[in-house]
Amino acid sequence: MINKFTVVICTYNGAERLPHVLNRLQNQVGTEDIYWEVLVVDNNSTDETKQVIQQYRNAWFNQRELRYSFEPEQGLAIARQHAVTEARGELIGFLDDDNIPCQTWVASAYLFAQTHPRAGAYGSQIHGEFEIPPPDNFQRIASLLALTDQGSKVLLYEPKKKVLPPGAGLVVRKQAWLENVPKRCFLQGRVREPYLPGEDLEALLHIQRGGWEIWYNPQMQIAHQIPHWRLNKDYLINLSRGIGLSRYHTRMLSVKLWQAPLMFWLYVLNDMRKIVVHLYRYRGKVKSDLIAACELELFIGSLLSPSYIWAEYIKEYFRKQQRSQKNLSTR
Repeated sequence: MINKFTVVICTYNGAERLPHVLNRLQNQVGTEDIYWEVLVVDNNSTDETKQVIQQYRNAWFNQRELRYSFEPEQGLAIARQHAVTEARGELIGFLDDDNIPCQTWVASAYLFAQTHPRAGAYGSQIHGEFEIPPPDNFQRIASLLALTDQGSKVLLYEPKKKVLPPGAGLVVRKQAWLENVPKRCFLQGRVREPYLPGEDLEALLHIQRGGWEIWYNPQMQIAHQIPHWRLNKDYLINLSRGIGLSRYHTRMLSVKLWQAPLMFWLYVLNDMRKIVVHLYRYRGKVKSDLIAACELELFIGSLLSPSYIWAEYIKEYFRKQQRSQKNLSTR
């Protein structure tokens, strides 16, 4: 029998978080006619993640399979690429180890692919489940924590609007990924400081450029567990800065080569405008208003992104040379 759907959970030290996700996956409904599996990719954990998966494998239901795979190189982009290679399903659904899917998530995800054959990827409706109350006006930066609510209707992400869903709760067609996403994306997430998030956006841009459609499916609902430390000022400021610094790379992926010089200056001017307007609007409140401070950090990071990314391009070139030499020496 051919696997139709693979649910992938990429995790790092997720021994305490994984049971909540696996328990919900054990109780999915409406999947009687779907042959599906769960694949946990352990991204170099140092806790008891492997033992937790083994315990669940011993008690897992027979009609689906729970598999464990180890990826020693750190990074969410690396772990997801590993997952795509290992997945046996025609469809691959990505859940983080703090994403609790609704009981119909698998069935809704599978059905959507059948009714939207040109969908290369589609995202979930994601609500926050907060350990502590979020700060005032948090909805203005909620998308930075992969919280997404585009309403109750199915929505096509049009390329001209330059908006795409987050990687959490994302379902992709394996064919669309393999045909379009590089084996090693440039953005690697939390690997180096300051880290460059946006690895999910980079992959989606490649899929969209390949002619596939990207959708939002509100029937696929997820509760994203947000611990107190992810609402800490330092964490949110660093997150905003990292997203801003990564923007030049993803922006240039969404434009044609001949448009790049013009779009570069348009983005620079627009980022400068945003900073000036923001400083005028909030004046002396930027330091005391956490959300305003995060937005300013995002705008500044976006303005500095071209020079920062070009420096990273040069570093990545030399890292590739080192990896090539290492591979040659091990042959």
